[in-house]
Parts: sequence; C-alpha cells; structure tokens
Amino acid sequence: MFNDRGFHATSLDDVAASLGVSKRTIYHYLASKDQVLLECVTIGLQQLLQAAEQARAEAGTGRERLIKFLRRYAEINMEDFGRCVIRTGEEALSKESLPQYRALKKEIDAAMRQMLNEAIEDGSIAQRDVKITAFTLAGALNWPARWHVPDGGQTAQQIAASMVEVLMHGIDPR
Repeated sequence: MFNDRGFHATSLDDVAASLGVSKRTIYHYLASKDQVLLECVTIGLQQLLQAAEQARAEAGTGRERLIKFLRRYAEINMEDFGRCVIRTGEEALSKESLPQYRALKKEIDAAMRQMLNEAIEDGSIAQRDVKITAFTLAGALNWPARWHVPDGGQTAQQIAASMVEVLMHGIDPR
C-alpha cells in the first residue's frame, strides 16, 4: 500500500483492512505507522544484504559474483519490499528510525564496494573509483522500482539481466 499510495496517503486503518486484522492488532506488534514502514524497508534492505552474502559465497571470479549480486539487487528492487525501500525517501521516516535505516544502507554500500574491490584485485574488472562505481550501479539498479510494471511484458529477471549487461559491458560497439 505504501508503494501504491505513498506513505502519507496510507493510514493504519488502510493497512489493517488490507491485512484483514484490526488496527489494534497492528499496535500490539508495532507502535506506529512509522514502525510499520521501517519494518517494510528493513525487510527490503535485509534482502539486499542477503543477496550480497549469497553472491560472495559463490565460486567464480569477482566479476561473476558481482554480476550475480547486481542481478539480484535489481530483482529485489522490483519486488514489494525492495520497491518500498526505493520509493520511500528518508524524509518519510521519523528521526528515531533513520539511524537503523542509514546503517543498513551503509552495509549494502560497503558490501557492493567490497565486491568491486575483490573483482578489481582478481583482475576480472577494470580498476575504477569504487565509490563512484558503486553509486552508479546502485543508482541505475534502483530505478526499476519506479518504472517496472510486473505484468509489463518482461520479467524482473529479464530486466535485471539486461540492465546488468549494459552496466557491465557498456554501449560501445563490440
């Protein structure tokens, strides 16, 4: 609902009705609408961290592991909780929720930079400014959360593979 309507246009009454529970039930577990939002974005961010961990555990070159992570990163951002992370700006969260949100975002950035450094070290990608490269990759792979339509003709996996192909190989002629 936060994805479709936006955080501010969605009430806890709306959330409770969509879940088939009472608002009181939600308050039993979470103290506020902000906490509901924080839980949603936390799930999405944890999925991204898990994708990084899984990719790093794979066999292959740093580049191959990076590609696996980048594809999954894009796919997650086209799913409900990943989409919530991207469509929810920091301004929607309370100042109490921001430290947790920012810490998780920092972990994801660190994981991507680590994977880039590993690929540079094993020679499977060119040496680049890792910070700028990580920001560029994340920025590009975050945008499908805004424009992807689940029944739009291509699957999230197909879109992710195409995007990562462009990012890893560029658009120069072969």
